[in-house]
Amino acid sequence: MKYDNLKLAFQYALPKHGVSKLVGYLAKAKLGFVTTFFIKSFIKAYDINMDEAKYPDPKHYKTFNDFFTRELAEDVRTIVDGENEIAHPVDGAVSQLGKIDDGRLVQAKNHYYTALELLGGYEDLAEKFDDGDFACIYLAPSDYHRLHMPVAGTLTDMIYVPGDAFSVNPLTAQNVPNLFARNERVVAMFDTEIGPMAMVLVGATIVRSIETVWAGEITPPRGKFVNRWDYPAEGEKSVKLERGEEMGRFKLGSTVVCLFGKDAIEFADDVKAGSTTRLGELFATKKSN
Repeated sequence: MKYDNLKLAFQYALPKHGVSKLVGYLAKAKLGFVTTFFIKSFIKAYDINMDEAKYPDPKHYKTFNDFFTRELAEDVRTIVDGENEIAHPVDGAVSQLGKIDDGRLVQAKNHYYTALELLGGYEDLAEKFDDGDFACIYLAPSDYHRLHMPVAGTLTDMIYVPGDAFSVNPLTAQNVPNLFARNERVVAMFDTEIGPMAMVLVGATIVRSIETVWAGEITPPRGKFVNRWDYPAEGEKSVKLERGEEMGRFKLGSTVVCLFGKDAIEFADDVKAGSTTRLGELFATKKSN
């Protein structure tokens, strides 16, 4: 317990954005054999299965960022394709999931945050998820760090929300109030056949970059104000993504929070707090009305 308290105190005292900036600079640097050495060390430390990577040889990657956002080899993940099936969007572990009760989401025991806070303070967006469902999925350093669509959707809004850069590991989630509505994040809102869906990409300590496939790198640079972009449903500027298609990525690990509307889904029986997620496997099913 004392050690945990020290780690939490360190989190508060750490110049988190400064550390993230330094790590980001090093992660994008092309340092030849030094980069390869660090990649090999990382693979060994986190027991990463490089047989799943499109390019399994560490020497292929010119920067640590290239390695960290590595593509998977073809056919190592199968995306569920049933008419009513929703796919896991990432490899990771479920932190919490359940109902959005009175606008609140569970962060950890005795800790809650609101959909309104999470979505940047926009009431028109938060109300779409009244009495809906959510799942918060943590991506460990060893996980694949590209995010994919659980269900086909059309992008309606993207919101950048400035914030802190606390770690999002289980210890921090259990002890730092409002963690996911406190950290820097990017919100992607979609219209889907099951209704509204939000995918919230939450930054963390040493997460140097959050990207989407339609806009590229959203952060850095880190902003001081909330920004919102609207997207048309049709035309050249519309963004339509299929189930299983890549929608974004993290450069160094973090968390994604998925929100669904009221009576839209039922989580699969084996999806619960603490369970492992694997991209493409069954996440939930469309709720029959």
